[in-house]
Amino acid sequence: MVEIKTPEQIAKMREAGLVVAAIHAATRKAAVPGATTKDLDDVARKVLAEHGAKSNFLGYGGFPATICTSVNDVVVHGIPDAETVLADGDIISIDCGAIIDGWHGDAAYTAFVGSGHSAELAELSRVTEESMWAGIAAVTKGNRLVDISKAIEGYIRRQPRPSSGKYGIVEDYGGHGIGSQMHMDPHLLNYVDRKRGRGPKLVPGFCIAIEPMVNLGTAKTHVLDDDWTVKTNDGSWSSHWEHSVALTEQGPLVLTAVDGGKAKLAEYGIVAAPDPLA
Repeated sequence: MVEIKTPEQIAKMREAGLVVAAIHAATRKAAVPGATTKDLDDVARKVLAEHGAKSNFLGYGGFPATICTSVNDVVVHGIPDAETVLADGDIISIDCGAIIDGWHGDAAYTAFVGSGHSAELAELSRVTEESMWAGIAAVTKGNRLVDISKAIEGYIRRQPRPSSGKYGIVEDYGGHGIGSQMHMDPHLLNYVDRKRGRGPKLVPGFCIAIEPMVNLGTAKTHVLDDDWTVKTNDGSWSSHWEHSVALTEQGPLVLTAVDGGKAKLAEYGIVAAPDPLA
């Protein structure tokens, strides 16, 4: 069953979303050569405490940290530790969440550590992020879940191919409903699977975390012995972007974007819903 939220509940999710945005800002600043992934987790814990929020990652299914830190060929669910030291030229995807009064926020971004990254890596991150925004722009009344998947995949497939031949859209993981829990129905694919049908209709109160994961090579992945860390099968590097989005009577609101998605949605000719906390 898809949980439909009231405007008051969406306002609480917006509070949680802004905490997630604050974690992103702080960890992005801290993701420098020489920092460990545990250092970044410590930064996230401090931000949560400053905002009186709880982590929805720590302890989830036994996960031992506050954020996921996925470096280079790690796609998702990398566990922060004191041994993983960021080096100049690395890329890192940081995924994190927050809970305010029982309501959840969840978002991820890819950052470049230091300098000297290839144009191909920069393009990988750009394509992944823009495919997320294409999916967000499809969160409109009357559309169905598959329209988000179609927008994400369609954007990626229209881009010039990298030297590896094509972008690998990860199939084993995807987006999800979010609200009173971090992971809820429906599951959102980042590609179209016609066997799944069109999915639920998007109506006001519908909230979804949209998170494409794209590899600079194969789409195939495997999980390490820690039962969390997901890596690409061919060692190709990966990018992960995510925002939590609510559909309101006034349109989409990007709960985890500082401006509510106003600037990026305007590029699609879409007016973001008013911020309930403004």
